[in-house]
Amino acid sequence: MSTYVITGAGSGIGAAVARRLHARGEDLVLLARDAGRAKELAAALPGARTLVGDLAEPDRLSWAFSHQTLPERVDALLHVAGVVDLGTVGELSLKSWQQQIDVNLLAPAELTRLFLPQLRTARGQVLFVNSGAGLSASPQWAAYAASKHGLKALADSLRAEEKENGVRVTTVYPGRTSSPMQAKVHQQEGKDYDATAWIDPESVATTLLTALDLPRDAVVTDLMVRPGG
Repeated sequence: MSTYVITGAGSGIGAAVARRLHARGEDLVLLARDAGRAKELAAALPGARTLVGDLAEPDRLSWAFSHQTLPERVDALLHVAGVVDLGTVGELSLKSWQQQIDVNLLAPAELTRLFLPQLRTARGQVLFVNSGAGLSASPQWAAYAASKHGLKALADSLRAEEKENGVRVTTVYPGRTSSPMQAKVHQQEGKDYDATAWIDPESVATTLLTALDLPRDAVVTDLMVRPGG
């Protein structure tokens, strides 16, 4: 049994991969933004442990964890949570920029820092769920894409820094995936949302598990997943 710390386990890709890991009996530690959310996650996945910490306040994560019991060993840290708010550079508020950068970039950086000792002990793996926007930016996607471009830089640097410690680092770039986030994006774009038109979260979860389960003689560094239709 391995220990997996997962953000974003409440919906979409995060929920799919958490369910799959739970079904095979792994030890799950799920990050929740507050106590109420933690209770919901624990009820959905009996036996899973929870940690409370708000990704929108990355500067308070260390303080929050200091009042809780962290796992002594972490075999994999999965950064799946994310937020998106579309808008042109001319109209997007500084608050919106800050929120997306806090949740999508600074929180993963801080969580990785806080769990690195446990990851090094386990010779574990850090998996970043990025986005196609982490490779190219489209109109109205500047803030989100900037946060995801930064996440790629974080992963690339971390991979080089931690290679000697045996920590593997993987970035997965899913295309549009059926999820509450995708429904919000369509609403902001003024388009009708058809969940069947996009990647099933279970398909992305399969990709993540493939990268996580790869034998130690290899590592998936970067992997793009696109709709097959």
